[in-house]
Amino acid sequence: MQENSPLITNDAVVFGILMTILALVFATASSKRNFWLKFYRVVPSILLCYFVPALLNSFGLISGETSRLYFVASRYLLPASLVLLTLGIDFKGILKLGPKALIMFLAGTLGIILGGPLALLVVSAVYPEILGGVGPDEVWRGLATIAGSWIGGGANQTAMLEVFGASPALFSQMIAVDVLVANVWMAVLLYWAAKPEKIDKLFRADSSAILELQEKVEKYRESILKVPNMADTMKILGIGFGLTGLAHLIADNVAPYIGENYPQMAQYSLDSTFFWIVIIATTGGLMLSFTKSRELEGAGASRLGSVLLYVLVATIGMQMDLMAIFDSPILFLIGILWMFFHITIMLIVAYLIKAPFFFVAVGSQANVGGAASAPIVASAFNASLAPVGVLMAVLGYAVGTYGAYLAGLLLRFVHGL
Repeated sequence: MQENSPLITNDAVVFGILMTILALVFATASSKRNFWLKFYRVVPSILLCYFVPALLNSFGLISGETSRLYFVASRYLLPASLVLLTLGIDFKGILKLGPKALIMFLAGTLGIILGGPLALLVVSAVYPEILGGVGPDEVWRGLATIAGSWIGGGANQTAMLEVFGASPALFSQMIAVDVLVANVWMAVLLYWAAKPEKIDKLFRADSSAILELQEKVEKYRESILKVPNMADTMKILGIGFGLTGLAHLIADNVAPYIGENYPQMAQYSLDSTFFWIVIIATTGGLMLSFTKSRELEGAGASRLGSVLLYVLVATIGMQMDLMAIFDSPILFLIGILWMFFHITIMLIVAYLIKAPFFFVAVGSQANVGGAASAPIVASAFNASLAPVGVLMAVLGYAVGTYGAYLAGLLLRFVHGL
């Protein structure tokens, strides 16, 4: 991780830079000039929104570690975005996507549970010194925290830290592995999200249900489309941030109450404030989708939701330090192999059940990235599909601690061989 202070430390300046990057990316992506048309055929615009801030962070111009922007984006903008993206949702259409979405999510979970122990087994055969730690410094304890992050999220990662007792020094190294490997994989998914038909053809996958949902949502949007006035925009923002405030109010009371009175419920992440914020915001948006508020989609509700989501994309990008790989190369090797096994298991299952690549990408991110990045990857396929990512990510919280605990036991078993 970065040791020196970044060149720019003022978050207002950093935010200005991120917004300028987003503006430039979208301005050039919509340009009709030949150079930009050819450029964006190769490089998806969402990948640049993510990767340019990562480069600024890696070269020490800004710092995702010291900045509060990711916290603000994930706690304030993300919930509002989830509300606005689910406001115009076709819930029945999502249910018609069938069981393949759930199967691919569970395949992703299995890939994380088995991938870590397999990666440790392979790397320790070549570098046996990786098993040389003692007590809290035993590497398997730190890897178990990555399993918590990659199946559920931050709350599950903290739970695994408490359960398996990794040392602070080891845990900080694992955070670097977690962030870099997960974010590089997300970048790969964002790249292929722009051309899923190539993989779908290889897998002989039937993506008709996904295309049908896209078309249905797009036709509905066209039927209610209008030029938004100030009142429309204020209503949209009022609903988005009003429900975000309500989500925080409930979460700030419910999460500590459960943690104090029902500590056994921590295994479901029910003592996590962030979990409740995501759940309440998503539920609020879903409930409003059955009311007249759904017509605000015609005034650009999901477009404003996407704006907030892209700000989150930029702040996620600035968390990635590409130079961190040189600090603990063997640990990063384990992380890369782990992700490789996760991907391999998902691709094998997708091939066997002929699942569209959309389910592979969103199923993987619902595990590895959770509520912060699953809707980003889903919307990279089509903005109308973002709610699918949200709903699948919620599953990660439900199974996160169980899956991560099982992965931790398998990691300990491999360490003892």
